[in-house]
Amino acid sequence: MGILEYAIIVGVLLIIALAVVKMNKKDLKIELNKLVELLGGKDNILSTEVDMSRFKVTLKDISKANKEGILKLGAKGVVEIDDQLKIILGQDAKKLKKYIDELK
Repeated sequence: MGILEYAIIVGVLLIIALAVVKMNKKDLKIELNKLVELLGGKDNILSTEVDMSRFKVTLKDISKANKEGILKLGAKGVVEIDDQLKIILGQDAKKLKKYIDELK
């Protein structure tokens, strides 16, 4: 194979990689929207905090939160303490906090 063929292959791979990255960003935004809904909506969220992989959220009405739905969406754990939920999300914890902060 010549240089032209290699260049075409590399170009196609770059286009595929960019498409995958864009799809993942769009999927993440959809996931974050679902998480906000599962927390009872943006108006139910009083404050948020991130500690490593844990996302801590204080809610107006904890009964509006769907802990089972949050787990199904990919959280590794959910702990309820009074009006707070501590959700183990991994690297997405910071992204979720930033997303919610931008909604408010």
